[in-house]
Amino acid sequence: MNPTRCTWANMANPRYLAYHDNEWGVPCHDETTLFEMLNLEGAQAGLSWETILNKRDNYRTAFDGWDAAKIAGYDDAKVAALLANPGIVRNRLKVAAAITNARAYLRLREEGLSLDRYLWSWVDHAPVVNDWPDGDRPARTELSDRLSKDLAKRGFKFVGSTIVYAYMQGIGMVDDHDRACFCRQRR
Repeated sequence: MNPTRCTWANMANPRYLAYHDNEWGVPCHDETTLFEMLNLEGAQAGLSWETILNKRDNYRTAFDGWDAAKIAGYDDAKVAALLANPGIVRNRLKVAAAITNARAYLRLREEGLSLDRYLWSWVDHAPVVNDWPDGDRPARTELSDRLSKDLAKRGFKFVGSTIVYAYMQGIGMVDDHDRACFCRQRR
């Protein structure tokens, strides 16, 4: 018998279901994953999340395992190779954003902050558990508005409030599972 999931997760794609069941709304504190997810959420802009999940392994390979130091040093030849790679979203602005984000992330580290500490400080280091009516989640919140502005001020790209709210959900800063979802019942 299939467990009851959030209304958005009732899909046949095993990657999508695994993402819902094992990642979405689960607190993440791994630096590489936090950096990866920030860039993947930006890459998703205008596309479906399913598209990005299907390309996730390709992204990991193409972007050197999300090693920010390597990405920050990408040259024109590497950018050209990325734009020719059919395994990722070949959008010049999104590829450039990943490089810019790597540099912004490294500056954050130079300030003595980890991405984990920086992000989780916005929610007092504990997930925000919402109780929206099933399937009626907002696309953004006042908190995502503020975090979005701060990320942009720090030089990050593709961090609009809607992208940031999806990111917050994806890394578990926000738990928006439906009331009937078995993931919510695990708490």
